[in-house]
Amino acid sequence: MNTKKQISAVALFSGGLDSMISMQLLHEQGIKVYALNFNIGFGSNKDKSEYFYNAAKQVGAELIQINIAQQFFNNILFKPQYGYGKYFNPCIDCHANMFAHAFAKMVELGADFAISGEVLGQRPKSQRKEAMDQVKKLVRHIGEDSIYDSILSRDGSDTSKPKTLDELILRPMSAKLMPETFPEKMGWVDRNKLLDVSGRGRQIQLNMLKKYKWKYHEKPGGGCLLTDTSVATKIKDMVSHREVVFDDLALFKVGRYMVLENGARCVISRNEEEGKKLDITHSLMDKIVPQNIKGPIALIEKNANDNDRILAARIVLSYSKTEQDKQYNIKIGEEILNLAPYSKEDANKFLLLQ
Repeated sequence: MNTKKQISAVALFSGGLDSMISMQLLHEQGIKVYALNFNIGFGSNKDKSEYFYNAAKQVGAELIQINIAQQFFNNILFKPQYGYGKYFNPCIDCHANMFAHAFAKMVELGADFAISGEVLGQRPKSQRKEAMDQVKKLVRHIGEDSIYDSILSRDGSDTSKPKTLDELILRPMSAKLMPETFPEKMGWVDRNKLLDVSGRGRQIQLNMLKKYKWKYHEKPGGGCLLTDTSVATKIKDMVSHREVVFDDLALFKVGRYMVLENGARCVISRNEEEGKKLDITHSLMDKIVPQNIKGPIALIEKNANDNDRILAARIVLSYSKTEQDKQYNIKIGEEILNLAPYSKEDANKFLLLQ
């Protein structure tokens, strides 16, 4: 009876076409793939769980979703070793951090190596050869943790194990353009069945999409809100204004972000969906809620002076179902005031993003 252990891998799964193709290439070689989808707090504003499940399933992978938003905020976002890209995106440190979580999950699952869908030269910040080498350097340091003692042979005495953790990183899309990895050397993966894709062109991927006829796939580009100009601008403004706390994530992703007359920051929802996202308990901000009328939810800083608090409430009323010459009850924190709406046109001057 054949009792040979099935080789398995954990994959960084963004939901994009490159990571799907990478997983498909391993699946075709009989390798079990766990699709790890990480929530760093700056993904889509919509819940895409169903899509991730269906996209992973169609390439024969098992989806595992992991929320690392708080850890990413605490340890990576504001102190990346390799800096930011064009916006507020610490891509190199972020990728290494995802690999850190992936390798921890790999040990837990008893899997053998890790993959990602990165393409050499596709993205200017994170997918240059130098950047990929920097990720490997960070992962090598992560591998010094004792939890990896059982899978590494640090002195090289056991040739069935790699010396360092980064040797277990495989990038199937560009594997033939890179040095042979440990999974390839061990025969776990057939290098000849991997790809040599490079650059920003997408034709090879689109041809493979046509070949596999996948129903679930995403268009290339973006995905991370940290590469969105408006999100990056809001974060930079708040960093210059006060210490940023985890509760602020909602403020960066939705709503009208305003800098009021006396410097207080206020964020006002633009629709019902955004209202739900701003209907939170925030450690540094009070909620503003119109009473007995339909209107947006807003957040104003707790330490704002009375003039800015009243101004914010009046602006919220201007976006509500109100009339200009009437007064309405509106709740600011625990206080209820009776105020008239501000001019919506005049309110636009307080928008951070015009």
